Amino acid sequence: MLTSVLAIDDDKLIHQIIEKTLTDNNQVSHAYNGEEGIKMARDTHPDIILLDVEMPGINGFEVCSKLKQQRATQDIPIMFLSSRSSLEERIKGYNSGADDYIVKPFETEELLARIKVLHQYKKQSQSLKQDIEQAQNTAAIAMTDYSDMGRAMRYVSQTYGVKSLTRLSECLFEFFSPLNLNVVTAFWFESGNEFFSNNSAVCPLEKELMLNAKEGERFIDFGSRTIINYPNVSLLVKNMPVDDAPLYGRYKDLFPHILEATNAKLGTLELHNQLSEQAQQITKTFELVDSTLRAQLQSLYNNSKVSVELIETLYQRFCDTVPRLALESDQEEYILGSVEETVESLRHHLTVGDEIQSSFNEVMTYLDHIMKEREKILERLEQEQQREEINEITSQDDIELF
Repeated sequence: MLTSVLAIDDDKLIHQIIEKTLTDNNQVSHAYNGEEGIKMARDTHPDIILLDVEMPGINGFEVCSKLKQQRATQDIPIMFLSSRSSLEERIKGYNSGADDYIVKPFETEELLARIKVLHQYKKQSQSLKQDIEQAQNTAAIAMTDYSDMGRAMRYVSQTYGVKSLTRLSECLFEFFSPLNLNVVTAFWFESGNEFFSNNSAVCPLEKELMLNAKEGERFIDFGSRTIINYPNVSLLVKNMPVDDAPLYGRYKDLFPHILEATNAKLGTLELHNQLSEQAQQITKTFELVDSTLRAQLQSLYNNSKVSVELIETLYQRFCDTVPRLALESDQEEYILGSVEETVESLRHHLTVGDEIQSSFNEVMTYLDHIMKEREKILERLEQEQQREEINEITSQDDIELF
């Protein structure tokens, strides 16, 4: 099924480029000003809207705001087309309700890729909404009688046994659900970043904004949105109660408690992952030790056995031959004694070789390295646990339940 795309732009050349780029797999309709675009979006309800920022009359930001305020068009993903690439312009676009932002001039491959992502984002959002609404209702009923700090303590206790990022995000969203806030969380891991949303899929522009802001201030406010940053986690609140000053202040006091606990939990999860990897390395090391020892010992046994048998055979043949050489008895006794002494010496030296000793040294060096690395991680884990215990005691002393 073709994806329907509405292009709203006053530049006919841009329309031609969009038409040429999208004609194979998409059904494209065109509007040449903001008013016409709003009417066509309401009447045709396209899958995706491509919207120019700078247009005569109503500009793109105003068009986007109006589309997001109308029930018939509020769920349609909107991608801004703009010649401006600054972070301020992107924030302005996001504040007006846009889901993505592409800078002119753009490559056709980039436009196709972003439209594909937006289409998947729309389908994910639609499929998630019903389940999310049901989960929010259930969580709201269950959490009605809890105070803010009581629920915060419950959240911390829930996270103790959490082993996955998905489950941690679910616990976090259970906390926010009774507050009727739409939030996006980002978990910053060395192995990769993970994004989660409590009311829909995470759109590309949200990911971009959070990535750009993660090294910024603890609180970043823009309009009704607030980003809160910690080393291992960032939170984007999309509908802060800016018109209710007391509630707004209460949330800003409360949320750091939740994010501090989440940040500590993420640090612990990362350490656990490292320990798991170390455990796997240790297992592989012992498997290497086992296989190496078995192979070397078997090789040593086989070679020694064959060598001893050959020497004994040679010695026996020599003993049988010497009497036929017509030697004097003392000569014969001397020769046989010398050969027997040499054979015994060879038997002794064949029992232990340099090769097996070298193999042992290599294996033990590797084992020593792995064990030292493992002890470093265990020491870090112990220090982290001690800090968590101190923080927990401090937090409990500061909490006033009544």
